[in-house]
Amino acid sequence: MSSNLDFPVTTSVTVTPSDTVNFTTGRAIGLYIGGAGNVSLVDDSGNTVIFVGLLVGTIYPFACTRVNSTSTTATNIRALYRA
Repeated sequence: MSSNLDFPVTTSVTVTPSDTVNFTTGRAIGLYIGGAGNVSLVDDSGNTVIFVGLLVGTIYPFACTRVNSTSTTATNIRALYRA
C-alpha cells in the first residue's frame, strides 16, 4: 500500500457512496481504495470531480466531503481522518 499523505491518519470509516448525503464524520483528508475503479467525489469547494482508474490498495490525498454513487466504480473505499 502506498501513501502520499504527509501526516498520520488517526481513524477511517467505510464510505457508502451517495449522490446526496455528505460524510457524517466531516471532511476527509484522503481516501483508501480497496477495489480499483473510478471515484466521483465532492471537493471542499462543492465541485464534483471524477478520478478515473484509481488503483487497488492505494491511499489518495483527496480532501472531500462526499463520494457520489453516480460514476463511482471503485469498491471498499474508506474515508481517512486525523485528529
